[in-house]
Amino acid sequence: MNNTEAESIVLALNHVQLAMPEGKEELADEFYCGVLGFRKLEKPAQLAGRGGRWFHSNGVDLHLGVEPEFIPARKAHPAFVVKSLSELKVRLEDANIDILLDTPISGFERFYASDPFGNRLEFMQAIAPAAPDITHDPGPVRRG
Repeated sequence: MNNTEAESIVLALNHVQLAMPEGKEELADEFYCGVLGFRKLEKPAQLAGRGGRWFHSNGVDLHLGVEPEFIPARKAHPAFVVKSLSELKVRLEDANIDILLDTPISGFERFYASDPFGNRLEFMQAIAPAAPDITHDPGPVRRG
């Protein structure tokens, strides 16, 4: 079997996990629920003693796991598609969270911000493709 062309066995993404420092669960709740609008999920009993938090929003599951020697992810990041970048920008500014604007990519406007622990997060909003320029009328097309 050619490894570069193997048939995919991956069906879906179940969750994204980021790290967080120990004992900061309430700060995670304030940001992920209070600012971003995630809903806190109860962790399974067999995992609850490890600390951290699980969150859900519109089919997106995000887990925060405690790392004793926590180092924030400053390059690796999840990218969340949002319904309104402008509304999110206001929410983040109201929470005194810095926003780093970035170049739009095909079909999306986007920016970065960090969670309270310094983990990089990307936020994206789909944009309509540019309409064709119809202000110039070339006149009748001649065939011949």
